[in-house]
Amino acid sequence: MTTEMDKTLSPDEREIRGLLDHWAKAVREKDISAICAAHDPAILMFDVPPPLLTWGLEAYRETWERFFSWSEEPVRFECHDIAVTVGGDVAFASAIGRCAGIDPKGKREELEFRLTVGYRKIDGSWRVTHEHHSLPAV
Repeated sequence: MTTEMDKTLSPDEREIRGLLDHWAKAVREKDISAICAAHDPAILMFDVPPPLLTWGLEAYRETWERFFSWSEEPVRFECHDIAVTVGGDVAFASAIGRCAGIDPKGKREELEFRLTVGYRKIDGSWRVTHEHHSLPAV
């Protein structure tokens, strides 16, 4: 379904929004291969739980195993207020995300987080080269 806003987006903006939607869907489905499909092998990620800095695709994959061990079932993971900026072969998307899981004491916790994803067009395809998740200071 095409919305009025979709008609004003450039093809690159639509593609990046599609990548972000596919990524969030893959998280909900716990499909680590699909989560990593558009990520560059040298991905750099800043995350909320330690390790705060993750470098490389294999280390990035491991962060999702930790996330899924915390997540409730079914996995809740969605993004809204998405903004995409494209300039040549570099782009970034920002969004607000929501997820939920169980803390070490067995209590359900719901998190709203900030997300920024950096993309680079490599051989004609947008690749995630940087991902940053953060929580607002309380």
